Amino acid sequence: MHHVLTIAGSDSGGGAGIQADLKTFAAHGVYGASAITAVTAQNTRGVTRIHVLPPDMITAQIDAVASDIRIDAVKTGMLATAAIVDVVAAALGRWQLSKIVVDPVMVAKSGDQLLVPAAIAAMRETLLPLAKIVTPNRPEAEVLAGRPVSNPEEARDAARRITDLGCQAVVIKGGHFEGTRLVNLLFDGRNFTEIVTERIDSANTHGTGCTFAASLAAQLACGRSVADAVQHATEYVAGAIAHATPIGHGHGPVEHFWRTR
Repeated sequence: MHHVLTIAGSDSGGGAGIQADLKTFAAHGVYGASAITAVTAQNTRGVTRIHVLPPDMITAQIDAVASDIRIDAVKTGMLATAAIVDVVAAALGRWQLSKIVVDPVMVAKSGDQLLVPAAIAAMRETLLPLAKIVTPNRPEAEVLAGRPVSNPEEARDAARRITDLGCQAVVIKGGHFEGTRLVNLLFDGRNFTEIVTERIDSANTHGTGCTFAASLAAQLACGRSVADAVQHATEYVAGAIAHATPIGHGHGPVEHFWRTR
């Protein structure tokens, strides 16, 4: 069995963060381990409180897993502060971990801010150079690239700028763009690939970013290429949205186990 480590915040509603990652790993048949960076009081409507864990506790969690279990891939999510970004990057380097998927979580689905500006700078400088692939949505791509992204050409320019930060590849997710088709734009440092699915009209999209990145990490752990992993993750998330059952009174969670229902 392949093993994947997720380093992210929790979601007390269960639809995103660590909970979504572990469900996704299980759905892909890989073993999921975790290092929690923050505990959030969160449901489908929004985030009401965040408790950020001390950086040394996050380091201890990563060390505990890496010293005992072979890690075939890593997925990072909500990292909250610059100090946390720095210790995570240091631990990944110290344990020589590869196949790192960085989901640059900045804002929750509800609009709640999850990453302070200093942490964004630290992510650009210390974490992105370690990444095999980075998975920003449109607003996150704008922050990382330092420019607006409102059309396909600007998305391609942003992808080039993000890979210039040191990551091997970037996929700019298409959920925040308009249109009947959803286009995930993959750039591997040389070539662009568009992965296209029909847009699904649904309010049940809580945790889509976490789920997409976790699916990528699971597929990379199993030996898939980046292009194949992005294609698979795109199809997996589309199915998870299509098969979701409404839960809560806001953005309901996706159905991670839709293929086994």
